[in-house]
Amino acid sequence: MKNINIQGLNWDAKSSFQQGPAKAPNLIRKALYSDSMNLYTELGASIESDTITDKGDFTINEYFDITDITRKNIESGAKLLSLGGDHSVTFPIIKAFHDHYPKLDILHIDAHADLYHDYEGDPYSHACPFARIMENGFAVKLIQVGIRTLNPHQAAQAKKYHVEVHEMRNLDLNNIPKFKNPLYISLDMDGFDPAFAPGVSHHEPGGLSSRQVLDLIHSIDTEVVGADIVEYNPDRDFHDMTAYLAAKMMKELIGKMMER
Repeated sequence: MKNINIQGLNWDAKSSFQQGPAKAPNLIRKALYSDSMNLYTELGASIESDTITDKGDFTINEYFDITDITRKNIESGAKLLSLGGDHSVTFPIIKAFHDHYPKLDILHIDAHADLYHDYEGDPYSHACPFARIMENGFAVKLIQVGIRTLNPHQAAQAKKYHVEVHEMRNLDLNNIPKFKNPLYISLDMDGFDPAFAPGVSHHEPGGLSSRQVLDLIHSIDTEVVGADIVEYNPDRDFHDMTAYLAAKMMKELIGKMMER
């Protein structure tokens, strides 16, 4: 089994609406290691393991520092879980992953497609990472689940880059295809309905339940080599509900990485 590293990215400079996600990584850990929950996944694996190393939080001065930090944390062949941070972190993370995984599939769980060519003049906005990933050829397949804000521009972008979008309005998780290449999972906390995750900057009702996302993660039958959990905004949270949900997802994602 490969080693798994954890990195926290204190970054929200590319947020378009509200800042706050830079504070998230340590609060997700605080929830995970509180006395409220144990460290076993639903499938019976413990994430208390010598193969898992938390590298701590990183303060980002320049956007592409994220690529350099990620390169160092996967250079030994380790898998990597990143705690964000806004969703702009995913592009520089995947840029580093491309050196190790030239054929990579991505599962993206989100209310938003994040496929804008640029947003408010910024091509690296948190609304743009998957446009940058696809135009650079960093993913063979991009599957998006939970989308419920698709406008004409992003629909055209999805068509241009052959993105498979499973919109929330007619979602059937049984129709999510099987992945064949090493897989990276990007989990935006606003993919959940705000009833489950109030601590996000962009409340978009009509979203996924925590059970649906858990079932989706558990159903994956390929090697998961990396993941991120992004867009948790502690300033908007209620009784730490979103922190605990992010911690639960952290545990299950690490458990999935441990499988092979």
